[in-house]
Amino acid sequence: MRHGKKVNHLGRKTAHRKAMLANMACSLIEHKRINTTVAKAKALKQFVEPLITKSKAENNQTVEKGTHNRRIVFKNLRDKNAVTELFSGVAEKVADRPGGYTRIIKLGNRLGDNADMAIIELVDFNELYNAGKPKAKKSTRRGKSKKVESAPAAETETKAPAADAENKADESEK
Repeated sequence: MRHGKKVNHLGRKTAHRKAMLANMACSLIEHKRINTTVAKAKALKQFVEPLITKSKAENNQTVEKGTHNRRIVFKNLRDKNAVTELFSGVAEKVADRPGGYTRIIKLGNRLGDNADMAIIELVDFNELYNAGKPKAKKSTRRGKSKKVESAPAAETETKAPAADAENKADESEK
């Protein structure tokens, strides 16, 4: 029985598992999305999300805290370029997100060995999912909602009739 066993060993020894997760995390940070098995994706999610939290600007207010967090992340990732990308590019995008930086999308089974496959990606870097959704109202812990500007929505509504008129003019010319 597996009572109280929280770590998925993934059929590997400790050193091999840590090296594999570090390499997968570096690839995820570099490419923003990778294909892997579902079990490895779930293990990677638990591995990389605390590192992304450490990279956020609110956790690095002073030089000492920033240096300390960079050293902790470097100890886990072991790649200077990945740490630089994480603290610069990724940290800016996830600055307002309270957690849940990654998304796992199940793909189906692999042909060779029938393993469950998935894509794990950084949520804020997927333009297909984020393009059509307007920003939701942000609420505080006590239930009061903050007002969100709706100016971009008004601009898209005014541009749509002009685009329809141009399309109709093009069709009439044909």
